[in-house]
Amino acid sequence: MSMETKIVNGLLIIKLNMIQAIALAVITYYFGEFIRNKFPLMRRLSVPSPVIGGLIFASISSVLRMQGILGIEMDITLQTVLMTAFFSTIGMGASLLLIKKGGKPLVIFFSLAVIVAIAQNVIGIILAKAAGLHPVLGIIGGAVTLMGGLGTGGAFGPYFENLGVSGATTAAIACATFGMVAGSLMGGPFGEALIKKYKITVNAQNTESGIALSDNDEVKVSGTQLMETLGFILISMGFGVVLSSYLTALGMTLPSYIGAMMMAAVVRNLVDFSERFKINTDAVEVISDISLALYLTMAINGLKLWELANLAIPLMVILAGQIIFMALFAWGVVYFVMGRNYEAVQMSVGMIGFGLGAMPNALVNMAALSQKYGHAPQAYLLVSLVGAFLIDFVNALLITWMGAMFL
Repeated sequence: MSMETKIVNGLLIIKLNMIQAIALAVITYYFGEFIRNKFPLMRRLSVPSPVIGGLIFASISSVLRMQGILGIEMDITLQTVLMTAFFSTIGMGASLLLIKKGGKPLVIFFSLAVIVAIAQNVIGIILAKAAGLHPVLGIIGGAVTLMGGLGTGGAFGPYFENLGVSGATTAAIACATFGMVAGSLMGGPFGEALIKKYKITVNAQNTESGIALSDNDEVKVSGTQLMETLGFILISMGFGVVLSSYLTALGMTLPSYIGAMMMAAVVRNLVDFSERFKINTDAVEVISDISLALYLTMAINGLKLWELANLAIPLMVILAGQIIFMALFAWGVVYFVMGRNYEAVQMSVGMIGFGLGAMPNALVNMAALSQKYGHAPQAYLLVSLVGAFLIDFVNALLITWMGAMFL
């Protein structure tokens, strides 16, 4: 299949089909990985390879278009498929057996995360209105990209843009990237400050028991396990399309991946209570990593960065307000409500990580403290359960509901 070209208003446009678009995503991803390995600071801040490589490509393509030299358009069919697969893996993590282990502290911590998501949207809306922006851009600078991270930002940006919010996708990626950097920079120093201020007793004997987030850690999954797990995910995606269509027929406007995420949760729990099948969590993680990396890279490759010019300063004001709120909430609420001890410190640090960035940020922050002060098993359990999948279910519904108020 040859590459399609056309001339629009004197500008040469190259249209990449879906196979060429995903091939470009692979090249861009590994270029970002190369740059990330060259600059250790990017690794310490947990800046993902898709962001690095994608932003470089998007910057070059945007300059070429703005100079009237060349325009690049891409078929996003596979991007949508990969996005649905990624959120299906999120749903696949919603095990009732795991949730049961968390008990009452899990309910409390999850409730605090929901409060943060709502507050982020409210703060974003207020500051967006004050800056003369569309209120939905405030939601994008809120729970869409901060509590939701790059995955949710990459999904809801195009969703809101299709509903008429110009620049939503570009703003989403920019805010999510900022949040990941801020989440990594804030977490460790914040935890250190709490420990010193309140003279918290820590278990220094277990300094080697924290989670080590090495890029060299190997996950061993057989081809059979991978195929079986992929089968469950594809089945969830298939039935999820039916569920999404049914919800749409009922008048509920939701992102396309919601049905698949819900069905994946159902499948996971049916499998958990069966004796014949088993969900391999390592295989789920592998599929999640691959689908997220490619889907995000494709999304970032296609960014229209020129749309960010008029949004840059207002978005920075919104994000500054979000950082202040996150620090105050983690200190004044999470730390005190969750017990005012070392476990509570770790939960506060974890909340900052996934509340501004994503789960990797949360775990990096917590691991840094664990290596110095000791492990916090309850904090790791609660942060992982809430940040990895529980909050994504509620957050998607909150975003859709609050966004609908201004569309």
